Amino acid sequence: MEGTSVQMLLALSSLLCCTTNQIGVTVSPSRSQFFEGKSVTLNCEDDSSAGWTLRRNISGETRTQCEEWGESSGSSCTIRYVYPADSGVYWCESRGGGASSMVVNISVSGGSVILQSPVLPVMEGHDLTLSCQSKTPPSNPSAAFYKDGSLIRTEPTGHMTLQHVSRSDEGLYKCHIRDHGESPSSWISVSERPSTTEAPSTTEAPPPASAPPPLVLRVCLHLVVISPFIISTLLLVSLCPQRASGSDPSVSMVMTQHSHAEQGLADDYDDIITCGTTEHQF
Repeated sequence: MEGTSVQMLLALSSLLCCTTNQIGVTVSPSRSQFFEGKSVTLNCEDDSSAGWTLRRNISGETRTQCEEWGESSGSSCTIRYVYPADSGVYWCESRGGGASSMVVNISVSGGSVILQSPVLPVMEGHDLTLSCQSKTPPSNPSAAFYKDGSLIRTEPTGHMTLQHVSRSDEGLYKCHIRDHGESPSSWISVSERPSTTEAPSTTEAPPPASAPPPLVLRVCLHLVVISPFIISTLLLVSLCPQRASGSDPSVSMVMTQHSHAEQGLADDYDDIITCGTTEHQF
């Protein structure tokens, strides 16, 4: 059953790979595996009036439309109670027969364990988280995860994350919980990361520094020229109060000698005047 479902998915994907209708299929709840008896709603994401409808390809049926297996409402289709026979490939199709470029694979388990995995392809470089879930809470949530039949690892929490997935991570995944059983296998696809075209960067030379204004230049030159005079003046001003307030003996001696000299000159002048007068009277 699992191999047949995968073969149908790959064959249908190759058939629809060249279509130009970029219509997405959403699944609610967003997962690829369901317990039997749960409700599932699928929807064609399209704002046009092309009249998209859901179709599916399961074992024993080919290209059947929603009215034959679910409740149709516009571009959406709801299956009230899913069964293992509803496992298969689902896609959208327009009135003119054009098919969507995206298909989803849904698995319905009649057992007690399912693998919660993304229903849509995971983009290359992103992280992928898988969870192993049972109908009844297990006493030990530890789960073993498998890819293409080979054990990847056992996680004690029942959750496994693959970091930075690549195309080599594509494959069939399933999980197993001890004493509860094994989940169906689900195909997980990895889409190529879209290439981004970057515009060539142009390195521009920085604009030349503008010359200082002439006025500022003249002021700077004047300050450079007169700065020695300003410094000298400040030094003289700072020294004058110290000399005025200090008692220097040499200055006092000079002042005293100067006073005596003035007194002597005055006496000589008086003698000359007296002598001259006496001689004149004779």
